[in-house]
Amino acid sequence: MSNPRVLCLGEVLFDLLADQLGQSLEEVESWTPYPGGAPANVACSLVKLGVPAGFVGCVGEDETGNELVDLLGKTGVDITGVQRHPTAPTRQVYVVRSLEGDRAFAGFGNYDTRDFADTKLQAANLPESLFEIADILVLGTLELAYPESAKAVHRALSLAEKYDMKVVLDINWRPVFWQNPDAAMVAIREIFSRVDFIKLAKEEAEWLFNTSDAGAIKYRLDSVEGVLITDGENGCAYCLDENEGKLPAFNVKVADTTGAGDSFLAGFIHQLLTYGVNSLSNPDIAKQIVIFSSAVGALTTLTSGAIASQPNLAEVEAFIASQADAGKSLR
Repeated sequence: MSNPRVLCLGEVLFDLLADQLGQSLEEVESWTPYPGGAPANVACSLVKLGVPAGFVGCVGEDETGNELVDLLGKTGVDITGVQRHPTAPTRQVYVVRSLEGDRAFAGFGNYDTRDFADTKLQAANLPESLFEIADILVLGTLELAYPESAKAVHRALSLAEKYDMKVVLDINWRPVFWQNPDAAMVAIREIFSRVDFIKLAKEEAEWLFNTSDAGAIKYRLDSVEGVLITDGENGCAYCLDENEGKLPAFNVKVADTTGAGDSFLAGFIHQLLTYGVNSLSNPDIAKQIVIFSSAVGALTTLTSGAIASQPNLAEVEAFIASQADAGKSLR
């Protein structure tokens, strides 16, 4: 797919999901690999919703890396921005799951978090031509944990400013990725002034801001145009332009929550491109945008894996219509 409207910069990896629910890392007997990585998930979800998207990141020159790059390409994601590292392996993350299907990261097997190819993303090799044509840059925060990939993030932010892109920051706080978790807050806060929208989970909001009030966070940051806070089965809160609200989660039978927040974010970006940033000042449109985002996230939880379970646009629209028919859409 050429001419991506959205660039997603960060990690693509395999989540090794525990086959046995409710077991600790040591107790799990077998694992099933699912492709993931928040920025890659967002890129794939966008393409399935009909938005041309590109992925920018680094993987190893190994079979795992080949599989992930092939998957991105077959999904329709532009892979011009994918870098390959000759010696560092492609990241795999062990994920244990509760009896309810909620996930918890459980480390990287025999590797140190600094060993993986995604930490080696080179700022000098970011394809500027992609930034020139795209409208939105999506960034995760995991790349800020490593010197080389952090430079790439800052370079990407500079290119986004140069070409007047909107920047969406997905906080994605994962202590296991940081050698010094205390450094995370400083590194993340340093780029707030350079982004336009922030998406965080409730626990991330409380960690960074000591509140999960979307309006309070937006007003504190001042420079951002919107804040989205997801809270799983409890729904989400938002402050878009001056419009604040909370929405309950759609009532669906959850199989696996992996990637639901990433799909939510893709849904938001799809709507942002559909309606335009100026539409966020309309409270009804702002609410409809978040309803759509929530629906994309909810549908992703119905089956296992972050990418395979993502819905297409027709499925999202049909789901929202079915909820409206049942009187649930605008609860």
